[in-house]
Amino acid sequence: MAGYVGDVAIPYDQHLGPVLFQHYGADIARRAAERSLSDVLEVAAGTGIVTRQLRNALAQEAQLTAIDISDDMLNVARTKFAPHEQVTFQLADATALPFDDEAFDAVVCQFGVMFFDKETAFREVHRSLRSGGRYLFSVWDSEHYNPFASLSFEVLKQFFPSDTPRFLFDPVACHAIDPLKEQLIRSGFGQIAISVQQREYDIEDVAAFARALIFSPLIFEINERGGDVTPEEIAEALTQALVREFGSNPTRYPMQAILFEAEKP
Repeated sequence: MAGYVGDVAIPYDQHLGPVLFQHYGADIARRAAERSLSDVLEVAAGTGIVTRQLRNALAQEAQLTAIDISDDMLNVARTKFAPHEQVTFQLADATALPFDDEAFDAVVCQFGVMFFDKETAFREVHRSLRSGGRYLFSVWDSEHYNPFASLSFEVLKQFFPSDTPRFLFDPVACHAIDPLKEQLIRSGFGQIAISVQQREYDIEDVAAFARALIFSPLIFEINERGGDVTPEEIAEALTQALVREFGSNPTRYPMQAILFEAEKP
């Protein structure tokens, strides 16, 4: 998530969050809070979308720590919490967690593991969990089930046919279930449950959603290529493509994720 810096963090939170992350966040938070927990860690917390859901779901006395490598993202997250709420935000790397062994009852990571070395991160989570602790994380399924990647790429290809920006394929590049399961097992986890989660939600403001996709870290690739086209033109083309593909009033947008739940013996 290192690319989510500066002005990128706000459209990510306001216009991608409600469509792509909010509903999945509520689900993973509910699952994490099914057991009594005293110490919970969220990895790759971003702008606090899941953090807010976790804080709502956990018992009041539970301690919640949220980490990310982008302070700009965490600055947005901090605005969502009152001073008395027991949430600690910290800049930290998922592959080198700055916490003691067996510090947490649960670790949660929504749509983050595709951005760092999974084997190292899984070992770090295992180390920091107490015996019986749970690790819950989600990844996007492939681009075939997630138009934010496939449809955006088709639109971008119209403007950059020979060197099409590919950033939005990064989030959907970690959908192979068996390799992730094997990495969890090698890291010491057991009791692994895997579920495919298909969703469909209304996009209330399609233009804002499209613009937020273009002004994600994808914007850096677009700017590198230069040319006469503006990001606003690309966002408008993506808006039209989304409406053509998924309708309007409402735009019914489909997506699919894969949830992993594992336990430290």
